[in-house]
Amino acid sequence: MGKYIKFFLVGLCFGIVLVKSEAVSWYRIFEMFKFQSFHMYGIIGTAVTTGIVLLLISKQLNTKTIEGNVLKVPLKEKGFIRYIIGGIIFGLGWALCGACPGPMYILVGTGVFSILIVIAAALLGTFMYGVLKNKLPH
Repeated sequence: MGKYIKFFLVGLCFGIVLVKSEAVSWYRIFEMFKFQSFHMYGIIGTAVTTGIVLLLISKQLNTKTIEGNVLKVPLKEKGFIRYIIGGIIFGLGWALCGACPGPMYILVGTGVFSILIVIAAALLGTFMYGVLKNKLPH
C-alpha cells in the first residue's frame, strides 16, 4: 500500500493543476469547441509535447515499471477509419458532457456531483464496447 502513496500524491497534484488551469471548466471546453480561445489547445499541446519528451527520455534511461519490467510502448495496429470514428465519438461525448474521462473524476472531487451520471454512462459505454468488441469492424 505504501508504494502507491506517491502515485496518489502525483494524481492529487495533477488534479489541482487541472482545476487551477481551468482545464476542467465547462466554459473553457465550450470555448475550445467553438474555436473562440487558444487556452485548451495550449494545455493539450503542452501535454502532448511533455508526453513525447518524457517518453523519449524514459526510453533512453530504460525506465522500469512498478513491477520492475522495462517500460515498453506497444505498437498500435494500423488503421485509419477506426481512429477517425473513435475520435469523432470521443469528441462528441466530450462536447456533449463538457468533460473528457480524466477530468470527470476531478469534477467529482470539486463537488460537481452531477458528473456522476456522465461517469456512469462512460462506464456503461466501456462495458458495452467490451461486450460488442468482437462484432465490431476493427
